This record gives sequence, structure tokens and C-alpha cells, in this order.
Amino acid sequence: MSDRVILTCAVTGGDDVAAKYPQIPVTPKQIATAAVEAASAGAAIAHIHVRDPDTGKPSMRLDLYREVMDRIRDSGSDIIINLTTGPGARYVPDLDSANTAAPGSNVRPPVERVQHVLALKPEICSLDLGSVNFGAGALINTPAQIESMAGAIKQAGVLPELEIFDVGHLALACKMIRDGLIDDAAIFQFALGVPWGAPANAETAILMRGMLPRTAKWAAFGIGRAEFPMVAQAMLLGGHIRVGLEDNLYLERGLQARSNAELVRKTGKIAAILGKELASPRQAREILGLPPA
Repeated sequence: MSDRVILTCAVTGGDDVAAKYPQIPVTPKQIATAAVEAASAGAAIAHIHVRDPDTGKPSMRLDLYREVMDRIRDSGSDIIINLTTGPGARYVPDLDSANTAAPGSNVRPPVERVQHVLALKPEICSLDLGSVNFGAGALINTPAQIESMAGAIKQAGVLPELEIFDVGHLALACKMIRDGLIDDAAIFQFALGVPWGAPANAETAILMRGMLPRTAKWAAFGIGRAEFPMVAQAMLLGGHIRVGLEDNLYLERGLQARSNAELVRKTGKIAAILGKELASPRQAREILGLPPA
């Protein structure tokens, strides 16, 4: 399946932007529908955050994750479900007081950040491998926090997708795999172009690919205008890919995407031009070593 490329669709994300962009799915029904539509357009994996149905703001509620998963499965779609564990890391410091968080912080203990994974046992979940400046604050993921979350994910029997925002994160991920803290079947996901993480360009992708364990499976994505250039670059370098309204709102310059499915369909066209074919969920399970649906 060397020409088969796994496409993940990140359908909604965790930024507080839903009020500005009506195409971003908010309710569990909308998020599940977006995932199913993305699958019909060619996505093999749906990366899922949840939002408060009344406000559109990011949420960590277990009942919302459960409803999204149930709706996807009840639809008959066999898309692979990948739940985020990123929420609960945002820290905004108070600039006038010592050791004080300002409004906008949402730091939570590791156990709270993986509670939905332990309860629902999706096929895949994300795991951030380090800290990065983000907006007015930072996403804080210390080695102790990561180890705690990794242990819980391993206990739940869920395949981790390792979110790599910079090269130091990749070095830590490789060490944790060598130490047996993370399963060596984990997927590496290079998140490129996030201010102020690793830039979205070919040089960064090649550097990170060169740091990987020899048999590692990896993917890469770019933020904003870098989304489609990184789709092509990752495929040319032998990696898998990701698109979605979490990462980018535009189908082309000046034209907003109306749905996640539109982004997926455009990606399928790019893959075909490059002689690649998007893997089905069944094929993606075979490539990743996941059990059949």
C-alpha cells in the first residue's frame, strides 16, 4: 500500500472561533455529521474536539464526546475516531502577580485530560509531546504530565498519535518510546506552522523525518495557508496527511471552505495528481495495525 495515504480530517478544533465562522461544527450532531461527510469525501480518520452546544466554546465534557462517537457509529460510517487530549494545557500568566494564571487559562491535571479516552476507548487519541507558545499564553505539557497521560492511554489500549510542534518534542517522543513509556506503534504527527512552533516548510519536514525511528509511521500538516502546500510536501516525503477546519478555513485564497468535506475533496485531487490514493478506513486500519471495525 505504498501509494495509499491516510488522510485525517480535524473537523472543529479547540480555538474559540466558532462565533466568527458559521461553517465550524459546534453541536455533537454537527461534529458527527462533519466527520461522516469527511469520510464520504475520502478521509480515513476523524480528529475530534467537542464544543459547548450553547456557546460554541471549547469543552471537555465526557457526555459530548460520547454523543459524538455514538452518532458517528450509529450512522454506519467506519471512519476511525481520534479523540484529542490537548484541552487542559493552556496557561496564560498574570503579568503582575507571581505564580498566577490570568483569564483564558484552563490547565487541568493529566487524569482529567484523558478521562474521555479511558471511558470511551476510541481507536486513536492525540498526545501532545511538549510545550509551545500559543497566542497570549502557552500550551504547557511537561514530561511528568506527558508520562502520566501516556500511561493512561497505554492502559486503555488506545493507539497514541504523538503531536510534534517542534524538534525537541520529537526527541522526547523517541526517548519515551525507547524507555517503553509509549508503544512503538504510535503515529507521529508533525504540526507545522503554529506560532511559535516549527515552521511549515520542506526543510522542517525533512529534518523531523530524519529523526524518526526507522519503522515509524508519520504524518504532517500545515496551519492556515500552509495547509495544502504541506499536504503535497508530506506525500512527496512518504508521509500521511491532515486537513480540516481546525487547521485552515480557506479552500483557496479569498474563498472560505463551506465544510470539512470540501477540504477533503480538494486534498483527494492533490493526491491523485501526485500519483497517490487516499486510504479507506479499512485500509488505514491495516496500515496502522488497528483491528477491523
